[in-house]
Order: sequence, then structure tokens, then C-alpha cells
Amino acid sequence: MSKTTVKDASTESEPEHVAAIEPRTVGGSRAFAILLLITGAAGLLAAWVITIDKFKILEAKVAGTTFTPGCSINPVISCGSIMQSKQASVFGFPNPMLGLVAYGIVICVGMSLLARARFPRWYWLTFNFGTLFGVVFCTWLQYQSLYKINALCLWCSLAWVATITMFWYVTSFNVRNGFLPAPAGLKRFLGEFTWVLPVTHAGIIAMLVLTRWGADLWA
Repeated sequence: MSKTTVKDASTESEPEHVAAIEPRTVGGSRAFAILLLITGAAGLLAAWVITIDKFKILEAKVAGTTFTPGCSINPVISCGSIMQSKQASVFGFPNPMLGLVAYGIVICVGMSLLARARFPRWYWLTFNFGTLFGVVFCTWLQYQSLYKINALCLWCSLAWVATITMFWYVTSFNVRNGFLPAPAGLKRFLGEFTWVLPVTHAGIIAMLVLTRWGADLWA
């Protein structure tokens, strides 16, 4: 006598249905997470120090005295000149206060990846847009520093390098995971040589600084 097995349709169709509607989520490697933590911490440190020095400068003005930040070494490497410029408060408040929030977010993403969190495409693209905004803003500040303010801030330079590095690695991550359209050759290149992009970017800035001031940097 044969037996007829009655299949529960709900238990069979549900996994396929869920797989069809759930968005693809992707996590990052441990190395990528640590890179975000390091660059986020470096940027946060720079933003914190600049914010504290900015407050000290304002307090000194109120008291009728003068405060010179520790990174003001000479007329060229002069954090104080940068902090007191109009470009240092583009949005109506000191720029480093924006960095305190932005770099804090980067650290949170890095910690989440260490905990093996996975995020959908929209999250990674939003994160990429944030780093793009950061690198564009840093580029504008670099131009202002070199050719308008005529001074260089070492803490700002640290934030620039951190932002440039995280931008290129986040962009590489999105390209390699198919979140940003790119030819196969570019994906293969980024899989092996992502480090070339931030090194080249930072190297160009270093060349511009040396061309602009040369030996005057340490005079």
C-alpha cells in the first residue's frame, strides 16, 4: 500500500519568496574594518585637537590675551592662522565640529563590521557619498590653505590623509561588490592595488605643498 506525502506549501515556498524580496547585504573584511577604525580615529583626533585649540583661541580673545596652538611652528606651518580664517567656519560653525560627527560615524561603521554586521547596497552607497563629500571638502580646504590663507595646519593634514584613504577604500569596496558599475578590468585592479589610489592622491598633495613652500616649511 503506497503512502501519499502531503507537503506543507508554506514551509517550501517561504525561503524562495524571502530570498526573492530580501535585499543583498554585504559585510566587510577584518582588514577593511580596521582601516576604517584607524582612519576614523585619526580624523577624530585631529578634529578634537583643532576644536579644543579653537576654543582656547576664542577664550584668549575674550580675556584680551593671545593663545598660540602647539602646532604653530613658523609662518608657514601655522595652525593658528588656519583656525582664525573665515574658511575655518564655512557652515557657520568651526569645521572640526563637523569632523567630530563624521569621523565618529566612520568608527561606528568599522566597529559594526568587526562585529560581522552586513549592510545593503543603499547603506554602502550612502556611506560612499559621505566619504566623497569629505574628500571634496578637504580638496577645497587644501586649495584655500595653499593659495588663499598661505599657511598649513599639521592636524588638518592628518584629517586630509585619513579622509582620502577611507574614500578610496570605500569606493573600491563598492566597485568590487558590484554596488558601483565598473568594467571587469577595474575590479581586478582594485582587488590587488587599491592602495595605489590613496598613495597617489596624497603624493600629489605633498608635491603641491613642496612646490608652494619648499624649504620655507622648516625655516
